[in-house]
Amino acid sequence: MDDALLDSLRRAVDAAPDDVALRLHLARLLLERDLGEEAVSVMGSVLQADPGNREARELMAWSLTGRPPSPGPEVDRSAHSDDFDWNAAEQEVDGVALPEFARGDQPDLEPAFDAESPSVTLQDVGGMQSVKDRLQASFLAPLGNPELRKLYAKSLRGGLLMYGPPGCGKTFIARAVAGELGARFISIGLTDILDPFLGNSEHNVHEAFQLARREGPCVVFIDEIDALGQRRSQTRNTATRGTVNQLLTELDGVDGSNEGIFVLAATNQPWDVDPAMRRPGRLDRTVLVLPPDYEARMAIFRTHLASRPIEGIDLEKLAKRTELYSGADIAYICELAAERALLDSVRSGQPRLIGMADMLAALDQVKPSTLPWLDSARNVVAFGNDDGTYAELGSYLRRVKRL
Repeated sequence: MDDALLDSLRRAVDAAPDDVALRLHLARLLLERDLGEEAVSVMGSVLQADPGNREARELMAWSLTGRPPSPGPEVDRSAHSDDFDWNAAEQEVDGVALPEFARGDQPDLEPAFDAESPSVTLQDVGGMQSVKDRLQASFLAPLGNPELRKLYAKSLRGGLLMYGPPGCGKTFIARAVAGELGARFISIGLTDILDPFLGNSEHNVHEAFQLARREGPCVVFIDEIDALGQRRSQTRNTATRGTVNQLLTELDGVDGSNEGIFVLAATNQPWDVDPAMRRPGRLDRTVLVLPPDYEARMAIFRTHLASRPIEGIDLEKLAKRTELYSGADIAYICELAAERALLDSVRSGQPRLIGMADMLAALDQVKPSTLPWLDSARNVVAFGNDDGTYAELGSYLRRVKRL
């Protein structure tokens, strides 16, 4: 009969999970039958929803001490809040409720954002003249000509989305823009924003923009915007949708002026970014950052070989053979060539210089990492519902015979 009663109560609790009185009745019967482990689980659900529930705390103490609570008169604890024994309460729920609630700790709500002053400028970016021209028109020219800006009522706010294959220098360009403007630079990544506690991700987004407003003029660089601002139609997680909504609010400057804040965002997957991010006043301008051109490849090779012992390196030949290679690919080629010369020096016991043979051997080992991205982009351009956003990308794909 007892088993039948317990089974009936268990089914009733499953059918009405929010019925606190029913849960506590089941927990009391379980404790009376020495089924403490199940009772703790039942009471834990109550305490997570209502940590101050007196009966649940007494039953929890019973399960821990083995002593049932002594009957006594009801006490209005709200009238004696100063006498409440919080230490005893913490011990009662310790191991059942989450540590943040059991110990009274609060998660750290302050994000680790830092505003810096980059020392690089666009002169440090080799090649990529089309990207520089677009940035000049969007940000640099209005700031450098205040009278013309006033004449044409050009605002000092705005956003620009940089997209293209990985490893092609989008982050470096963002730092160079901040250096060119003489502005502060704040970098925001996925791990800086996302937080397991409800509401903290939105708080982090707000704090980052508040810091930018205090430090202005400031360049806010959002990396992997497709992760932070992904399409809400594809997002089932409510917390993630809240983060996207908060980011949209900050881009609009609803809670504060965004004058003097320049938002640069980078992504490898622009087609996954929420369309609302691209509306006027937000990330309404787009720059395609392609694999480095011939001049840029020459500059990258020169930079990564500058501090290494070399002889007979033909930079022009290397630049011609590395079309479609990313900047990261070229840096890796230089690293492999140096490694090859180093190992050879170890074997011979005599240090030697890095030569063209080392560079060509390294080049044979590295394939362009941009090819998978270009294939994905080809599918979007060829079969996607493009409104003209990716016209420049389509022209490039045709030029390099990938479309």
